[in-house]
Amino acid sequence: MHTVAVLALDQVIPFDLSTPIEVFSRTRLPDGRPGYQVRVCAERDEIDAGAFTLRAPWGLDGLRDADTIIVPGVADLTAPLSSPVRDALRSAAAAGTRIASLCVGTFPLAATGLLDGLRATTHWRAAGLLAAAHPEVDVDPDVLYVDNGQFLTSAGAAAGLDLCLHMIRRDYGSAVAADAARLSVMPLEREGGQAQFIAYDHAPTPRGSDFEELLTWLGDNLSRDLTLADIATRAGTSTRTLIRRFRDHTGATPLQWLHRARIRQAQHLLETTEHSVERIGAQVGFGSPTAFRDRFKRTTGVSPQTYRRAFS
Repeated sequence: MHTVAVLALDQVIPFDLSTPIEVFSRTRLPDGRPGYQVRVCAERDEIDAGAFTLRAPWGLDGLRDADTIIVPGVADLTAPLSSPVRDALRSAAAAGTRIASLCVGTFPLAATGLLDGLRATTHWRAAGLLAAAHPEVDVDPDVLYVDNGQFLTSAGAAAGLDLCLHMIRRDYGSAVAADAARLSVMPLEREGGQAQFIAYDHAPTPRGSDFEELLTWLGDNLSRDLTLADIATRAGTSTRTLIRRFRDHTGATPLQWLHRARIRQAQHLLETTEHSVERIGAQVGFGSPTAFRDRFKRTTGVSPQTYRRAFS
């Protein structure tokens, strides 16, 4: 039987802790046998879980012969990882154990160095902090989960459930995974990534800077067919200088920023109006419905119609 060890670190997030316990414990094979043995492991006898105190039946020794180790998120993203936990995870990795993190559990997993050079994700609100704290990790804030083979990471909350179902499918096939998904009242595959859930703000720029007025003007003129030359003229500079300075201030090119701002406005209109998709595309500056649908799906991971059904 496949053994899943769930590592309960201090200040563990209860939702992240319970998700793999419930999903894997309830998974059944076609003949009715359980697919997994689940054990909860911790470094100390008692673990602070916020609203309650946890007593785990296994110590770190429970990680040694596990087939999969799950690292749930913790409340304090800056908390240092203890040497015994780091060593236990690295030893398990060296032995070939599959290790997955849920939500901000990517932070303690990244602290082991096991994600260096790999693509990984976490909750979108923490993606910037993860990238800053662990520049060796290729952080992708837009996906629900990343599967690197031995090491897997997931985005926030419900994306941990997506990752657990993905691992069940890897282990036992689609039929078993689909049954586990039905028990969890979840689709086996969700459309899109976590980009559709991100509450985008305009890219930050210092108040009173030269670019504050330009960004405000761009936001007020999303419906216009603006070219790079138009934006440079408004900024009173050359296109080459505009691109360099704009990237320094916002992390994107002017046209990238404009496309994202248009999609943000389209999301707002899809949520708050009954306007047709074609009308909304025109309102936010896209020349054709096809161009709007393509850009919207590339940015959010879902079609405008799917987004509206989910958020209107």
